[in-house]
Formats: sequence, C-alpha cells, structure tokens
Amino acid sequence: MNARTTTLVGATAAAAALALALTGCSGAGSGASAAQGPELPTGDEISTTVDAKLTALLPDELVEKGRLDIALDIPFPPMAMYDETNRPVGFDPELARLLGQKLGIDVSLNKQAFDSVIPSLQANKNDLIMSGMNDTPERQETLSFVDYTHGGFAILVQAGNEVGVTTQQDLCGKTVAVQKATVQGELLRAMECDGDPVTVTELPSDLDAQTALRAGKSDAYVADAVVAEYVAATTDDGEAFDVVRDPENPAGFNPVYSGIGILKEDAELVEAVRQALQALIDEGAYQQVLERNNIAAYAVESAEVNQGAAQ
Repeated sequence: MNARTTTLVGATAAAAALALALTGCSGAGSGASAAQGPELPTGDEISTTVDAKLTALLPDELVEKGRLDIALDIPFPPMAMYDETNRPVGFDPELARLLGQKLGIDVSLNKQAFDSVIPSLQANKNDLIMSGMNDTPERQETLSFVDYTHGGFAILVQAGNEVGVTTQQDLCGKTVAVQKATVQGELLRAMECDGDPVTVTELPSDLDAQTALRAGKSDAYVADAVVAEYVAATTDDGEAFDVVRDPENPAGFNPVYSGIGILKEDAELVEAVRQALQALIDEGAYQQVLERNNIAAYAVESAEVNQGAAQ
C-alpha cells in the first residue's frame, strides 16, 4: 500500500471536488493530460465522488505522475467511440473516467491499435488497458485482469442469412472476418469440423471486419456479443446484418470474462482498480454505465481478478 500523507489525500479530494463542480465545462478528450484539465464526465454521463481510502492504494509513481494513462482501441462501439465533439464515449471511456474520479486521479485516454495495447504497457506508455479485452489464461501470463463483463461472441451475417448459418458449427467451410489479435480468431481456428475448417480472415480493425462482410468478402463476421449486437442494431438502421441466435447459447458462444488489463507485476494498481470498481458496483454507477451503453445483460456481480483462468 502507498503510505501517502493525510494532507496529500485531502488535497487530491479537494481538487477532485472542484473539478466535479466544473464538469459541464470540461472539454478534455483523447490523450488529455493534467495540464489540459482532468478527463471527467460531462453532460449526462454518470459521475461519482472520490474515496480517499482508495486514493491511498495507488502506487507512488502514479501519484507523482498525476494521472492514469489508459490504452483503448477506438472506434469499437459500444465499448469505445467518438461523439460529435471527438470526445471518447462508450463503456470503456465512461467507466475509465469514473474510476479516475473514484481514485482521485486524472485519466488520459490514449488511442492504441488493439494488437499493440499490451506492448504499450510493457513500454511504460500506458498503465492499463480498457478495450473490451477478453481475460484468457494466455494473456494472464503477462496481465492481471479486473473483470468487468461476462459474455460470449456473436455471429453476424448479411441480412437474410443466405449463407444459412444457424449455429457455430455452420461456420465450418465458411470465410469469417474478425479483428486481428482477438480471441475469436483463436477459437475459430481451433474448431473441430467434419469437413472443411473455418477460413479466418484477420483484419486490422473491427470496422474492417464488418466492412468485409458488407462487401461480400466474408460469409460472416464474429465479435464479442456486446459489440456484434450494437453493430447489428445500428448499421443501416438495423437492416444490414442479422445476428445468428443459437437457443443453446443465449449469452453468446463460448462465454468469457473481459476486463481491465494491468501488468502482473503492478499488484498495487491491480488492487486499487479492483476496489474502485467494486465501489462503483456497490453504489450503482457501474450498472448505470452498462445501461447507458445497452450492455446490462453482460454485467458482473462483483469485481474479481483473473476469472478467465477458471473458465
């Protein structure tokens, strides 16, 4: 635990309270730093209050730096996207701002390609990842996860489903587009098929994978259920894609935990973030952010670490 003085904690809390009073004027966006003003909720975003006991859990080097640098892949709706003012919104940015408020520290939201988010932590460019990242045993070799959602992946096909995909097994012999470096690609390649295997097309961004399906370059697109449901509901007013719904997998195929990724050796930060998330769960702010982004069905009941290992 960081042995900070009462004076410093009080000053941080006072600064946070002052900033909260000014949230309606805050214009900080992606990559905001302490010099530009804190990255805080604006408009109708959910707000919370600082907890000095949680502030005291932060590692000394972060207190000295004065902010949490957070890597996120954007756009990746509904997890992260830009609003009309180019401000990051969605589940990850909004939860990140809440965690910063609760911990009494500024946050800087830094756009990062998904396949480079872990290297950005290893290079000390970012402190944690908030990018809808699945908690897997393989990633736990490098990261600890504070899990914040639980759900599977979903399959999208072009409207009308002329390819006839009704179950996960129907993807055998088909070409499926996914974002590069995602768990979905690994799961599809590992599927046992009676005939031809799944042909997995990995593309740089999630939007590229969606575009491949729209252009007929793939038979299906696979992503986390929270993302796929949003894409299906919003693209061409819901007329572009159909979601393949399997009654045997109502929460999506191969349900997994996703969460906030932090380097394993940063144990103090892991615990500070875990307790801050638990506080947001207890007060209801976490549930409000889920509901704002239409992903309440994928909530976790408590803030736990590395639940992916037990799946």
